[in-house]
Amino acid sequence: MYEPRLILISLLIKLGIAAAISSALARSRVFKRLLFAEDRTAGETIGLLAFICIPLALGVWARVTVPNFLAADNAFETTVILGVLLGPWWAAVGGAFLAIPAMLHGEFLTLPVDLCVAMIAGFYGRLVDPEDVWSFSPFIDLSIYRWVRRNLARPRLDRQILLLMLIVGMQIARMELAKLYPHRLFVLDTHSWIVRIAIYACPAVVVGIPLKIWNAIQIEQKLEEQKRLVLEARLDALRRQINPHFLFNTLNSIGSLVRFHPELAREMIVRLANILRALLREHDSFVPFRDELAFTDDYLGIEVVRFGADKLRVEREIEPATLEVMVPSMVLQPLIENSIKHGLEPRLEGGTVTLRSCVRDGRLVVDVEDDGVGIMPARAAAVGAVTAQSQSGNGIGMKNVRERLEVLYGGEARFEVESRPGRGTRVTLEMPMVYYASDNASPA
Repeated sequence: MYEPRLILISLLIKLGIAAAISSALARSRVFKRLLFAEDRTAGETIGLLAFICIPLALGVWARVTVPNFLAADNAFETTVILGVLLGPWWAAVGGAFLAIPAMLHGEFLTLPVDLCVAMIAGFYGRLVDPEDVWSFSPFIDLSIYRWVRRNLARPRLDRQILLLMLIVGMQIARMELAKLYPHRLFVLDTHSWIVRIAIYACPAVVVGIPLKIWNAIQIEQKLEEQKRLVLEARLDALRRQINPHFLFNTLNSIGSLVRFHPELAREMIVRLANILRALLREHDSFVPFRDELAFTDDYLGIEVVRFGADKLRVEREIEPATLEVMVPSMVLQPLIENSIKHGLEPRLEGGTVTLRSCVRDGRLVVDVEDDGVGIMPARAAAVGAVTAQSQSGNGIGMKNVRERLEVLYGGEARFEVESRPGRGTRVTLEMPMVYYASDNASPA
């Protein structure tokens, strides 16, 4: 028997230890990967047991070697956690490991009791839905309140209350067994019934604290995964808006040439095949700037055939240092298409599209400029900074480019449009310098 005040202090410290160890483990990426893995191998499960059991076994060792350091022993609660999360057999392995320091201290009932606890908690974990385990609340009063309110309207078995009753029941059984065999099993006990009730309730709270902490991490990871999927879906939607817009204009051009200029139509079909092959490749979001320029070559080849070499001229001022920088795929074609369709096409004499790239202050700067009709002042004033929308049509292609830059880079990218009515329009893209070639990657 221990003094009530010492027991109460020990119970409070036990709660703090449970929270501290759970939070410390949750900071490890390896631990989180092992804990939340759907299909763990035997080696991964052993690794997870090591993460949990080693610090707790040190706590048991501290309890048996340091006088009055009773709060360090959370072996019973840890065995329950292992049971509901890993099943009975792996929990038995963890419980046996935790029992070693106590066994060496002469507490020989610790091993069989831990094995029984592992089996009971493990079979409970196997019989219920994992969400019933993760949603177990350490706030016992709230659990009971919810249970009473639910069962008054529709009586049913509440699995969370069942776990609460199992933990309290096993704690009571341990305390009664320790009375029969003193010094063979460690428990906190006292003559005060009020303190004893706290001893009964404490293990459920200690079990609930790690489950709540780790479940919060799990929910956060799921939200991040959902955010990533939404981001990918948005990018895919933007790409799908760009591609049909481009294909529609190209097929129209081919259709106009098939009867009277079949060789030119054939050349355009070959170039279109190259473009479609590039679109169907699994390069996803990012490509080297060199590949992006090659992609625009096929597009410009189609447009030069369509307009005539005397009406559509292309100039390039490309710095070699920019060729290997990774850029969003199909980021130039909508800008070039907009320059041709809304800048040069309205002019009878045609004009020039100029592509520039350079490195400025450690960032990639790309310009797409034309000497076409520009954006009329009334339209420019109406759209303000959103001058990517052209004066005729809805400017979907350029708007999507700007949205893609915002999605991929956030505030790290810049998209600006400078238009001079009657003299042309320049679109400037400024992006971080990123060098890699892995698929499905995005800049940090």
